[in-house]
Amino acid sequence: MNVNSRAFQYQTRPLLWCGFGGLLLLMAVVGLSALSFMRQIQVRQEKIREDYVERDSTLEKIRSDIYISGTYVRDYLLDNSDQAAAPHRAEFFETRARIEANIRDYERLIGAGQRAMFDRFRKEALDYLNTVSPAMGWNAAERRDRGAAFIDRELLPRRSQAVDFTDRMHALIERQLEARSAEVGDLFSTFRTRLVLLLAFTLGTGLVLAGLSLRRILALESEGEIRFQEILGAQNELKRLSAELLSAQENERRRISRELHDEVGQVLSAIMLGLGNLRLAVENNNREEALNQLQLVQDMTQRNAGVVRNISLLLRPTMLDDLGLLPALKWLAREVSRTSGIQVDVATEPPADEVIEELPEEHRTCVYRVVQEALHNAARHSGAHQIRVYLQQSGGELLRVAIQDDGKGFQPSGNAGMGILGMGERILHLGGTFNVDSQPGKGTIVSFALPVPRQPAPLQATRPLRTA
Repeated sequence: MNVNSRAFQYQTRPLLWCGFGGLLLLMAVVGLSALSFMRQIQVRQEKIREDYVERDSTLEKIRSDIYISGTYVRDYLLDNSDQAAAPHRAEFFETRARIEANIRDYERLIGAGQRAMFDRFRKEALDYLNTVSPAMGWNAAERRDRGAAFIDRELLPRRSQAVDFTDRMHALIERQLEARSAEVGDLFSTFRTRLVLLLAFTLGTGLVLAGLSLRRILALESEGEIRFQEILGAQNELKRLSAELLSAQENERRRISRELHDEVGQVLSAIMLGLGNLRLAVENNNREEALNQLQLVQDMTQRNAGVVRNISLLLRPTMLDDLGLLPALKWLAREVSRTSGIQVDVATEPPADEVIEELPEEHRTCVYRVVQEALHNAARHSGAHQIRVYLQQSGGELLRVAIQDDGKGFQPSGNAGMGILGMGERILHLGGTFNVDSQPGKGTIVSFALPVPRQPAPLQATRPLRTA
């Protein structure tokens, strides 16, 4: 029995070593194959992304330069002074050079399916530039006589056509990106099929060698699939949140750009025209007209300074850093009351005053931004007559803030927009809780609670100097 047992042992060991060694080798092949395929997919996706970003960036530069070149041409044609108009002319030709250089760069990036569209786009852009370039040599008299008509009949229509072609090119890029992404998806599907086949063979071999471990292997495989689905869901959620964040950023940039263009740009153009009229009056020794034009320019300059100050204060009021959170909230309440006609009050309890003054920078910014968003939402959508902002300390560890209005209300479960989501994200990031309580016809209460840090932030030591 001992001899037979030892012989069986000697026969079994090589079989086990070969079997498990082959199984491990097969698993290594599966792992290396998976790593190789994942690397290929990653490289391909990165190449697609880089190609798309580079083409989109170049196309956006062309679009922006085409648009701003029209602004330079307009400013040049509307300026009555050759000396004052010279910088616009120089800026236009610099912009033209950039457009032509970017078009050449973009030609290097296009694919076979984009050649026809690119040729039409290049022709349209160059036709636009060649059409408006001769006007940059007009003197002051020609600009006064022909400038307005040229802007309406030639400049604006041709610029719009060129910009529209950039939008078509961008749509074509997106379609090609989707097609190439689909190819990557097919490659991933092929990889997944091959991986499943290799895993099936590995599991079959493992079943012969280690049948007792089959249940555990299947359980691990099921758990891995669940984790994989969770990762996919998390990735999809991150993509959705990223897209919403980009959209919100772009909307904010568009709003600021519109404010600058509509307010500051128009006033600056009016100042330029006023200065031109002032110069003519001085040259004609018309003192009364010169004083009148000077007063108009001074009034417009003061108005422009006020607009720029209001925009900067809305972006981030300096008093939030200089005076503290509570004065900034009261200033915000006055501004909302002034611009919307809604009575906005800010009320606090004495312990809350001390807590607010000791909040770290991140907490003060969070409270201010959430209150700002809530007030603006109420002013735009609620139709309220009165809004009350209330701050109190709860239990010594929480700062509670509530913004209540007497407006028309809404259903929070079905109307949570980016503003509400952004407020909630800010609060949750600092470990707080956020709630929106509203019903149609019964107003809205936006409330949140932030944990108060036990130790003041290091920068708080300079607080008395800043408030002094």
